[in-house]
Amino acid sequence: MTEMARTEVGFDGRAGLLRDVVIILKPRIALSIAASALGGIAITPGDVPELSKIAVFSVAVFLAAGAAGALNHWYEAELDAGMKRTAGRPFASGRLSATGLWLCGILILLCSSIALAAFAANTWAALYTFLGAITYGVVYTIWLKQRTWLNIVIGGLAGSFAVLAGSAMVNPELSTASILLAIVLFLWTPPHFWSLAIAAHADYERTGIPMLPVVYGDKIAAQAILAHTVLLSLIALLPAAHGMGLIYTVFAVAGGSIFCATGLRLVREPTRRTAIQNFLASLVQLVLLLAGIMFDRLLEFSL
Repeated sequence: MTEMARTEVGFDGRAGLLRDVVIILKPRIALSIAASALGGIAITPGDVPELSKIAVFSVAVFLAAGAAGALNHWYEAELDAGMKRTAGRPFASGRLSATGLWLCGILILLCSSIALAAFAANTWAALYTFLGAITYGVVYTIWLKQRTWLNIVIGGLAGSFAVLAGSAMVNPELSTASILLAIVLFLWTPPHFWSLAIAAHADYERTGIPMLPVVYGDKIAAQAILAHTVLLSLIALLPAAHGMGLIYTVFAVAGGSIFCATGLRLVREPTRRTAIQNFLASLVQLVLLLAGIMFDRLLEFSL
């Protein structure tokens, strides 16, 4: 092999390893958790922290959530290998070996991110960041996922803790608006994941994971999804009575309407196609809620 060929192979290997490391951090979930923390900052009355501190804190929350996601990949390597949707993941496929060394690295990342959160914000914000990561990485992944269909109901606290972490950065005495947003995130997570569980019903059933659609069927799951969606969409309007303005209200109504509409369609026709549509609608609602909070806060500063 020529020197150039060896160099190219080495580069491809390093690039592949880097891609796999990014994948195991579950960046989409970590980004939504970090965005939820930013929502907690923006919705809390009080002086906004320095942008540099917010940036560092956001990175800390992202990395803590990433560590929890990596623990999920590491612990569920064998389960993931049995599911069509997840068989290509780094640990499941064997591209990375789920060894104790990787676990040590994940724990170091988690501890470092919590220390970074404490440095950028305060002890309360760091504590909520830690609780969010532990809820997803340990309570949901290790304790509940293979035991009960309530796994993601309790696992939904991970997003709630992110909101509380952001709020605590502004004021450790949590505001009513931030608590309401935390409740919304708690209620949002189950219909978001249950929609995906309906779409991947065969995978979950084959591996014996007791997600709601597997235990009670897609029709019951769709009804539970719609009930959660209606409730969280109504609660999402309440921050308008606690400091949020017209922009937030419009965005909350729009997001809730979209999510409820696709949820109703899912109840009428609980298929993989409508489940994916509802899954995507859940993301749209979350983006609209958080964007509404941000825009309202920006408008407040511009006046």
